[in-house]
Amino acid sequence: MDSHRFDAEVYARRLAAAATATAEAGLDGLVITPGYDLRYLSGSRAQTFERLTALVVPATGEPTIVVPRLELASLKGSAIAELGLAVRDWVDGDDPYQLVLAALGGGPVATAVTDSMPALHLLPLAGVLGVSPVLATDILRMLRMVKEECEIDALRKAGSAIDRVHARVPEFLIPGRTEADVAADIAEAIVAEGHSDVSFIIVGSGPHGADPHHSYSDRELQAGDIVVVDIGGAYEPGYHSDSTRTYSLGEPSSEVAQQYSLLQQAQQAALEAVRPGVTAEQVDAAARDVLAEAGLAEYFVHRTGHGIGLSVHEEPYIVSGNDLPLTAGMAFSVEPGIYFPGRWGARIEDIVVVTEDGALPMNNRPHELVVVPVS
Repeated sequence: MDSHRFDAEVYARRLAAAATATAEAGLDGLVITPGYDLRYLSGSRAQTFERLTALVVPATGEPTIVVPRLELASLKGSAIAELGLAVRDWVDGDDPYQLVLAALGGGPVATAVTDSMPALHLLPLAGVLGVSPVLATDILRMLRMVKEECEIDALRKAGSAIDRVHARVPEFLIPGRTEADVAADIAEAIVAEGHSDVSFIIVGSGPHGADPHHSYSDRELQAGDIVVVDIGGAYEPGYHSDSTRTYSLGEPSSEVAQQYSLLQQAQQAALEAVRPGVTAEQVDAAARDVLAEAGLAEYFVHRTGHGIGLSVHEEPYIVSGNDLPLTAGMAFSVEPGIYFPGRWGARIEDIVVVTEDGALPMNNRPHELVVVPVS
């Protein structure tokens, strides 16, 4: 098997399920341009250019890929050839939108399009379809949210790889080094531990730890700093890790230790709330309630988690107002944090997969505040 994608039968199953979901939605077909949806359905990592590449999935009948002749090589590495999909290539001067229409059986046709389709393609496509397209998000969301065993295996390997990076982080956290110095070491370690590339690195030291979306800067680490390290990468075939641990350069003050222990309880409460049938917002509430009882509600300023897979952030979102019931196979982060502006912050994050028994963690590093000795 190509490590860059799953076996072809995985994509055959997904295409069939997408066609069924399209029919059930009362639509005639799906049109998917390059992006995560195309990668999910075919294994293709083709990119969007001004010339249209699109996977056309009719509600009934065989899928077709419309592709510029000079981009045919972009289909290599995908499952498209093995699946035996019809390929309609075109050259400059042809109208590729008419090829899409023909692949859907002629118009007018009610279609759904991927949410990443550029306006450059959406507007001319809408012009030939005769009916304004809708977003395919609702058609594909349950498919992409509920992970198959091969996807869970990829997430598990990604989680183990990022755990190995976190195990190495204390050796990088030396007073006098900058956040950027530490981030460079982490980037190297992310790839060395098996990821294909780095997705993001946050090294938030001292007051920077109070900014949940800080990246890294030239600030020098100091003894006494609390340091938030939130890191992730892509692991072939393209599934992501995302894990946060918080470090203390030297022994923390009693106040920091006490507030961190409340955060640890909040994260544990959210993990324990995860099981099929519980709603996404109930998991968020489990973490939030622990912090609220301790008077820390105003310092927890973001949702408790986000789904993860081919994209670092995808559905389901673990947030107040999301009454989606969890089902086995969903994968998401559980990452409450506390942030004291101008002072310090902390976050604890694991990726979990919902099973019939509860939350199966993809990350297994200890949750305690990691004390790094300083000389």
